[in-house]
Amino acid sequence: MPKKKFILWFKDIRIKDVPKVGGKNASLGEMYSKLTKQHINIPNGFAVTADAYDYFITLTGVKKEIRRILKDLNTHNLHNLQARGRQVRQAILNAEFPDDLKQQIVEQYHRLSKEFKVKNVDVAVRSSATAEDLPDASFAGQQETYLNIEGPKELLDACRRCMASLFTDRAISYRDDKGFNHFKVKLSITVQKMVRSDLATSGVMFSIDTESGFRDAVLINAIYGLGEYIVQGMVNPDEYYVFKPTLAQGFKPIISRSVGLKKKKLVYDSKSKDNTKSLIVSKEDQERFALSEAETILLAKWAVAIEKHYQKPMDLEWAKDGRTNKLYIVQARPETVRSQDDPNTLIEYKLKEKGKVLTFGASVGNKIGQGKANIIRNVKGIHQFKKGEVLVTEMTDPDWEPIMKIAGAIVTNSGGRTCHAAIISRELGIPCVVGTRNATEKIKQGQNLTVSCAEGEKGFIYNGLLKFEEKKTNLKTVKKTKTKIMMNIGNPEMAMAQSFIPNEGVGLAREEFIISNYIRIHPLALLNFNKLKDKVAKKQIGKLTAAYKSKSEFFVDKLAEGMARITASFYPKDVIVRLSDFKSNEYANLIGGKQFEPIESNPMIGWRGASRYYDPAYLPAFLLECKALVKVRKEMGLKNLKIMVPFCRTIEEGKKVLKILADNGLKRGVDGLEVYVMCEIPSNVILADQFAQIFDGFSIGSNDLTQLTLGVDRDSELVAHVYDERNKAVKDLVAQVIQVAKKHKRKIGICGQAPSDFPDFAQFLVEQGIDSISLNPDTVIKTTIAIKQTERKKKRK
Repeated sequence: MPKKKFILWFKDIRIKDVPKVGGKNASLGEMYSKLTKQHINIPNGFAVTADAYDYFITLTGVKKEIRRILKDLNTHNLHNLQARGRQVRQAILNAEFPDDLKQQIVEQYHRLSKEFKVKNVDVAVRSSATAEDLPDASFAGQQETYLNIEGPKELLDACRRCMASLFTDRAISYRDDKGFNHFKVKLSITVQKMVRSDLATSGVMFSIDTESGFRDAVLINAIYGLGEYIVQGMVNPDEYYVFKPTLAQGFKPIISRSVGLKKKKLVYDSKSKDNTKSLIVSKEDQERFALSEAETILLAKWAVAIEKHYQKPMDLEWAKDGRTNKLYIVQARPETVRSQDDPNTLIEYKLKEKGKVLTFGASVGNKIGQGKANIIRNVKGIHQFKKGEVLVTEMTDPDWEPIMKIAGAIVTNSGGRTCHAAIISRELGIPCVVGTRNATEKIKQGQNLTVSCAEGEKGFIYNGLLKFEEKKTNLKTVKKTKTKIMMNIGNPEMAMAQSFIPNEGVGLAREEFIISNYIRIHPLALLNFNKLKDKVAKKQIGKLTAAYKSKSEFFVDKLAEGMARITASFYPKDVIVRLSDFKSNEYANLIGGKQFEPIESNPMIGWRGASRYYDPAYLPAFLLECKALVKVRKEMGLKNLKIMVPFCRTIEEGKKVLKILADNGLKRGVDGLEVYVMCEIPSNVILADQFAQIFDGFSIGSNDLTQLTLGVDRDSELVAHVYDERNKAVKDLVAQVIQVAKKHKRKIGICGQAPSDFPDFAQFLVEQGIDSISLNPDTVIKTTIAIKQTERKKKRK
């Protein structure tokens, strides 16, 4: 009788072999055999098959023993689950491998060692369950991984422990919940050459945005050392977003980069029990990006190629070898959460009242959850957790899964968006905020909490149970209008999620939000850092710009990334970016700003908008803005970005600004660049014929136009009753400028607050024949429906 084959090499495995070798191995084999030809590096290795597992547990009698132990299993009783799990694992660990199986594993390990010209090659030993990584069943981190395994004895021991890990408490509980038969899910083992990422970096990446489900971005997380710390949530990683459509055109569209804390790293240590040890990362390395631009782009290209091969969004693990400086893909599985979303249903969550912020971190998902805080410091305390409570802890690992599924929300001190707590919360649809650093200190046991992930990338934990609403919209019912419905976007972090709202692009992307929230520093303070008098500001600037070669590069990069994230989210639709329009008092409030700003008695009509850009006192700062715009259009390939000049009082000012733009790589008409002007001063309407000669279009700023037409300070409550965009004087000016724009075949839209607040004003604009109306995202659906009705009536007339 021929010897049964228990080993398959990656080169002989294909994706169809999931029943033989499990999801992980099938994927590694598929990539090794098909994608290494596309220069994607996959470390070589082999699979110990599911047949080997079956053969082992049947021949040794372990299978019968497991059936007996699990006869009275109750996964909702933690004591019962833990006791049964422990007994099953012990039964597997106590059994010896049959001789023929042992011999095959050792023989093939020697063959792998020979390939790398060493006596005992270092390998990673991972489990690969046969029902793992199916599109609707993520078994993320449920079975164990053993790293830096050297020699036959260590390898056999790791294989046995891998098989036992099929029966960890969380794996038993998960299978029970998903309705998988414990014996239908079998275990294959991955034995793969170790990548020496302990000497370099590693991480995870997704070919889809894990929070919004936006499919045109690759999300990459990176840390120092071995990758286990990223999944365990021990470290807050760096985060990078790369835009797929212009990456395919040969551009370098890293649309967002943020430095994570990366305080410690996991490295090899052959003297320790599990062959690894934890080291503190130097302050200098913590503050640096773990990936270079070239590495980020290469990983993103690989993610796109792998997604294309599998025809579905993917969840990938990567590692860099510190000895060879080569990058590798070490795992690939289908993304199992966002890719399952219904594209025709838009679900929005919104807080209806404000509350005291206790702490904040990175948000997971977009929901809002509430409940009493239950602070649990380690896994031994999970028995005290009750359904509907908010779990507050340092971090979770797979052992916490039985209580995570009954939590109202989850809050952790550590971890990033791809740690265990984030992966499981996303899958369970539970709001989760990770990496708060101090939740266990700031929150009191039993305190009522509202956990909001509905405000962008930052998740907030509020004191008390705040009122909120959940709104579902069937997008099939929202009919397209003749008038273009665009959006006003300020927060780049919300842009990907907001791109799902029916729209024709962005009518107003505000730079001010990016400058105050991402940069926070006055541009002239960065350019004149050595002359800064404010020592506190100097220290703050040093800290914020630590990852950058120069202070001005920080401003350019952060502004470019903020604009790029908005522009990419709505690509290829128009995104009109308004140049910075802070008033002098607002600029003075930026870090280091007071030294460079005058004190004006009425900044609203003072040194703002166009008048700043050509003034020698501010021009060097405006040139940084130009560099950022060039970066977005030329380096990242986001040609859908249009420029808008705010508060342009005269034709002469308009010409001066256009010349500066042209001299700095932003010439109107070149490479499809359009430059618009805000119509927010009566002079813009009176001289509209002449403004139309030098600009491509107008965007009506109803807020300032109302203020300056009626002579009302919009910040003064004493005359607030006079301020009304629907006043006849304002409406006459609006109607007039629409007619002039039409005469000159120039585009005209509105981005002021009025159409968002007053549906009747939006209807008036449609009647005047405006091209586009730009609305706040939360008013788009209701205003679109109202505009559709107005268009029907207009047609009937």
